[in-house]
Amino acid sequence: MPEQVGAPRKRADARRNERTLLDAAAAAFVESGVEAPVRAIAARAGVGVGTIYRHFPTRADLVIAVFRHQVEGCADAGSALREQHSPYTALELWIDMFVDFLATKHGLAAALRTDNAQFEALHTYFLDRLLPVAAQLLAAAAAAGEIRADVDAYEFLRAVGNLCVGAEVDERYDARRVVGLLVAGLTTSRAPGVR
Repeated sequence: MPEQVGAPRKRADARRNERTLLDAAAAAFVESGVEAPVRAIAARAGVGVGTIYRHFPTRADLVIAVFRHQVEGCADAGSALREQHSPYTALELWIDMFVDFLATKHGLAAALRTDNAQFEALHTYFLDRLLPVAAQLLAAAAAAGEIRADVDAYEFLRAVGNLCVGAEVDERYDARRVVGLLVAGLTTSRAPGVR
């Protein structure tokens, strides 16, 4: 019986440790791309290299896990932001998180080049989880009269994604600022004559 009492805690500890490892990998990917050395990721997470390989036998496994972890974090944040902020502010803050998320995607296609089916599944997962969140945030802001009502969530996320392409290789280009201009352009008060 005592083993059963300890089992949920071990699972919670394991989940927390995995989150720490995935956060460390995501940070390393932002700095160095998906080819960041496993040793550097392990050091950042405070674990041994063997721990990473035990959980994620290949780099593609690690990249996929980071991608999924960040999609879930971004999706979960949408609800929290809607509860804490005005609809437009929640949209702005969520889009900032989305831009940060896109930075970790850099190099994903190359990492999965040998397994196109895995990449396609990730793209579907990405859309299934994040498109409804974007649609809810846009609808709430439109219902509050803060943005125009004709914004399609898919087109909007696609536009944000396109504005982020290449940002990591051009230090003169600030994707977050340009995306901010796009978001500001949705507002009814900042875009006179656009309803």
